[in-house]
Amino acid sequence: MPICPAPVRPLDPAAAAELTTAAAKLLAEHGSATSPELLAALPEACDRLGAPVRQALRPVDTADGLFVLRGLHLDNTELGPTPGHWSTVGDAGALWDVVLLLVSALMGTPIAWDGQQEGRFVHNIVPSPGHESEQTGASSGVLLTPHTEDAFHPGRAHLLLLCCMRNHDNIATTAASIRRTALARADVEQLKRPVVPILPDDAYDEAQQFAGRPAPVPTLFDTSEGPTMRFDPAYTPMDEADTEWRGAYRRLEDELARVSVAVSLEPGDVLVVDNDIVVHGRVPFTARYDGTDRWLKRASVRITGRPTRPAAEADEHGYGQAALLAFS
Repeated sequence: MPICPAPVRPLDPAAAAELTTAAAKLLAEHGSATSPELLAALPEACDRLGAPVRQALRPVDTADGLFVLRGLHLDNTELGPTPGHWSTVGDAGALWDVVLLLVSALMGTPIAWDGQQEGRFVHNIVPSPGHESEQTGASSGVLLTPHTEDAFHPGRAHLLLLCCMRNHDNIATTAASIRRTALARADVEQLKRPVVPILPDDAYDEAQQFAGRPAPVPTLFDTSEGPTMRFDPAYTPMDEADTEWRGAYRRLEDELARVSVAVSLEPGDVLVVDNDIVVHGRVPFTARYDGTDRWLKRASVRITGRPTRPAAEADEHGYGQAALLAFS
């Protein structure tokens, strides 16, 4: 059993069967996990799910800022080999795309991006040849630096969901909550200042070509629920910041490293991360490209009206990237 030092919410066999049966029914009715009609049908399908499923998928409710939904079982032999690139996945694991969409829709509204993985609402995260050293999900040989998902964008997800298809080598996802840190108040005040921007990551080619001036953003901000965070050091131009801010940022990095946990997922597990509280990453590994490598499916969820971000974010241009909603 992979070690998982994170809250685990068990899904009993009846609830797991209900969720996968609902997903299979939607897939059979609409023919494809990417069908607009399937996306539009998600809210009604969620309304039919019972209380045990809803209880397991209640909001993140601890300072850890995450939990693992466990109890879904995946047949490795039916899945097929791990693809070498997201664009070659086709319909492989389509049932689990729909399971993940149902889980997402129970918690909010699934979102996608025009400029990433062809606007799909479920992304496939696999190691890809030639991308080993990038700071993207396609990398393998380097530490994926802890970061807020899509930190460059004001419309980024409130929740990030990672569903494990395959993880023979027990490769860990790392996670660290701002609410577990013990940062000095002076450093917090420094990092509440909007000093430098966060630039688009390498998964967004069009956004990186955007001609608009990058807007400085705060790293930390206070809410009625506690501190929240917007953090991506790999795409933050540190040399544009003043000495005091850089020192505070380094101490935040150290604190996040101190409280970081390693979550090793097993097939069928769904890791739910509060993207306003927790930064996530991945330990390095050696990809084999033989069809047995680690394979995750990823979904992003927006929660309407959630008061966890500064009002000033509404004025950001988002580098021209448009978020797509699965349903209205």
